[in-house]
Amino acid sequence: MMNQELTERQRYLLTLIIQDYVRNVNPVGSKYLVSEYQLKFSSATIRNELARLDELGLIRQPHTSAGRVPTEEGYRYFVTNILSDTELPSSVRQTIAHQFYQMPYDVDQWLRLAASILAHQSRAASLVTAPHPQEAIFKHLELIATRGRQVLMILVLQGGEVDQQYLIVDETVPQPELSQTAQRLTNRFSGATEQRMLRELPLLSGLDTQIGHLVVEEMRAVNRTRMGEVYLDGISHVLEEPEFVDSEDARTAIRALEERSILQDLLESSYSVNDIGGVQVLIGGEGTRDELRQCSLILTHYGSPGDVTGMLGVIGPMRMAYGRSISTIRFLSFLLSDLVRGLLSEEVQ
Repeated sequence: MMNQELTERQRYLLTLIIQDYVRNVNPVGSKYLVSEYQLKFSSATIRNELARLDELGLIRQPHTSAGRVPTEEGYRYFVTNILSDTELPSSVRQTIAHQFYQMPYDVDQWLRLAASILAHQSRAASLVTAPHPQEAIFKHLELIATRGRQVLMILVLQGGEVDQQYLIVDETVPQPELSQTAQRLTNRFSGATEQRMLRELPLLSGLDTQIGHLVVEEMRAVNRTRMGEVYLDGISHVLEEPEFVDSEDARTAIRALEERSILQDLLESSYSVNDIGGVQVLIGGEGTRDELRQCSLILTHYGSPGDVTGMLGVIGPMRMAYGRSISTIRFLSFLLSDLVRGLLSEEVQ
């Protein structure tokens, strides 16, 4: 990364080149800059400044006689040193908030809506992870007979995370007995951690003991991972971008999004901002994953730190509208955090 600070004019020209290239996907030349933006200095002066930005590695010429396009370093300098904090227009914020507060009180629907809005506003692929507890806390249990000794266990944790697993019990159990077992365990362990359940399991008997041990195993698995269910939207936006049409880079990036193990590794290894609304921008993948070398990724947290948190993000080409994407992510982070805290406060009551 360059160490030299740019002049105000160089910063302004770099900003114009990035914004124009993001919008039009065409190399930007000096004559075009003068005519399009009615600049008060000559084409010769601009050519000199562009040559300097080129020397610094912030822009480049795709070929001789062409205009300039931003480099990875140029985007990084722009995001780090030039881009100012902005808010979504008030009308957009009101529309988004209205959509959420008209919906049923349902975490799954909130997250699907958030992914849809984020993809639409950023024109990139969006990802939203379900709120995941700092520590799994039992809330509610349902047991549903299916066939033979197979039972569907639906485990609901505080914060809204739902885990469904098919279990094999020792012998066939009628539905009324399963429902009674689920209700007894819910009454006894609502609000319990894995450790508390382990201490009290020896006090149980019969089917309650068997199901209790299976519940603890699921809670232990939840405690081992930091990422809940992932909601994706807008993948078609990425594939439609000119630099990604018929591109192996695009297909590789999409595979990274759709493969949970890769996505979980990416999020857990790259995300370092812990405060709600704090944003991390990874340009060219920042060395985190080779699959993202032609992409940019913007991430933030939402939720209630110490209780449950999830992640919001967008992924797209480096030629991304960073300002609008960041402001959308921040707004949705605060909005989802309010909704999750409201849900948690109801559970405590």
